Amino acid sequence: MNIIRFPQKDDWKKITERPHIDVSQLNATVSAVLADVKARGDEAVKEYEQKFDHVALRQLAVSAEELEEAQTLVSEELKEAIALAHHNIYKFHESQRFHGEKIETQPGVVCWQKSVPIERVGLYIPGGTAPLFSTVLMLATPAKIAGCREIVLCTPPNKEGKVNPAILVAARIAGVSKIFKAGGVQAIGAMAYGTESVPKVYKIFGPGNQYVMAAKQQVSLHDAAIDMPAGPSEVCVIADETANAAFVAADLLSQAEHGIDSQVLLITNSEAMLSSVEQEVARQLELLPRKEIAAKTLENSQLVLVASLDEAMQLSNCYAPEHLIIQTANYEALAEQVVNAGSVFLGPYACESAGDYASGTNHTLPTHGYATAYSGVNLDSYQRKVTFQHLSSEGIRHIGRAVELMAEAEQLDAHKNAMTLRIKSL
Repeated sequence: MNIIRFPQKDDWKKITERPHIDVSQLNATVSAVLADVKARGDEAVKEYEQKFDHVALRQLAVSAEELEEAQTLVSEELKEAIALAHHNIYKFHESQRFHGEKIETQPGVVCWQKSVPIERVGLYIPGGTAPLFSTVLMLATPAKIAGCREIVLCTPPNKEGKVNPAILVAARIAGVSKIFKAGGVQAIGAMAYGTESVPKVYKIFGPGNQYVMAAKQQVSLHDAAIDMPAGPSEVCVIADETANAAFVAADLLSQAEHGIDSQVLLITNSEAMLSSVEQEVARQLELLPRKEIAAKTLENSQLVLVASLDEAMQLSNCYAPEHLIIQTANYEALAEQVVNAGSVFLGPYACESAGDYASGTNHTLPTHGYATAYSGVNLDSYQRKVTFQHLSSEGIRHIGRAVELMAEAEQLDAHKNAMTLRIKSL
């Protein structure tokens, strides 16, 4: 990890930079695959599954028999853990239900909003180095609460053509409608355009590698909305001299093991804590099965020593992390200073893992600095707000002339006339 002591504000931009890659060739590859899937449907998806996931599929849909088989392949203990997580995620997201009310802006002018679910949504669940069955819960649970009529899930199968059984168990618990064996760009294309098997959806959710992210962004231009732009996962930990160095190191490593393009950042006002965390990271790293991935991630990561915790918060807000962990004695006060972050974890026991799995908050969050403008996935992500208004004759008397004057000033005479006719009818 790179150690930086007392950086000047001029250096913050460099500290908060994410790793950059040349995506020009990547985008060309993604565009070609998407065009092929759009033109040839299921046939193209199966060919790309053979090419990229090394599996020959007779059909894309997961069968009822496979769903039943999955129930026998997952331990009762894990099923109970999944059910507990689902309960907490459901409870938290159900609290986000929209309650609109009718507002009379002028006598006779009543306006209101109605929350309407997106009818058909698509969920992408990675299944490569780490099959993310937890993401099924995070994406399908609020979709079900929102009232989405059809919840379509795509995830890559293994070389035997099987989907990870925990993904199937989570999908059943969370209420997924249809599950398909498709990964990568071909899965995004199938959901965006629709194929003989895969229904076209109106919005696509879920994480993925750089190819999946590029595919989501490309289809969002014309064919399907997406949850958010996203990049590799990241965490920022703010720690003072009271923090538990072992906890801090574990939090950094839990993020680092996601993938070699992930990023971790520690900001502390304690030289002793910086040194202790550095030692703990080295010790714990050796114990990890995925230590090669984590070690590669740490090459792009920073340990930063600052003069004060106020400065630490300013640097964190500049970074706009996906995950922010505040492990300080005054974490409640520092929490009030948070401006840019996807999800915040307070105190020594609130590890990122809790939010990733079972506390109830959503782990699908803005990365790559997008926390400056985007929220993580929540109930509103699956709904649209439709506005309504009703005007009586009294309402026309109160706002009619203002509408005429404004339309005339904008030289939109037909707009003015639509109101003028109503005024004259009175």
